[in-house]
Amino acid sequence: MSKYPSELLEIISYLKKLPGVGKKTAERYTFSLFNWSDKELKNLAQSIAFLKEKVTFCPDCFALQNNNKCQFCEDETRDHSLLCIVGSAKDIFAIEDTHVFRGAYHVIGSLLSPLDGVSPDQLNIPHLMERVKKLAVKEMIIGLDATLEGDATALYLKNLFQKEGINVSRLALGLPMGSSLDFVDGGTLSQALAGRRSY
Repeated sequence: MSKYPSELLEIISYLKKLPGVGKKTAERYTFSLFNWSDKELKNLAQSIAFLKEKVTFCPDCFALQNNNKCQFCEDETRDHSLLCIVGSAKDIFAIEDTHVFRGAYHVIGSLLSPLDGVSPDQLNIPHLMERVKKLAVKEMIIGLDATLEGDATALYLKNLFQKEGINVSRLALGLPMGSSLDFVDGGTLSQALAGRRSY
């Protein structure tokens, strides 16, 4: 017989689905909810229940939007001839936090991975090509993960869009700020050497 009531076990099982949350952490979170007021619990439940209704994906760039308004597509102060390609909608917010990029975004949603059955067809390239033409894109910045899948996807996009006469660049890879060479792994160091530029 289980030590917890079934209602608690149900909440624990849902929390365990979150990334990085194991059984013990899920139990701790569940018991922590007992310290919340009834109002806070109801507000949390309502926020979760209506999450997918209130927050949707922009049909043009696939970034997150609310009230059917995309803060990136509708911002006329942004340079829409500069398009940054990212893997997920979450990546946009990491770039926005730098306060450096003022162009447009396009979320491809997944990275090429033959082993996982992700082919170029699943990247929705026709829609991306339409956007590139519609926005009269001059430069495409590829902001994908520095993984085998990210590299394969970046190379695919580069070959595809350079044929269209688009200037394609990629986020610089290499040494993080403030790092010591003693603590940098070989892969990162080799990327930094390969991507060196004049100083």
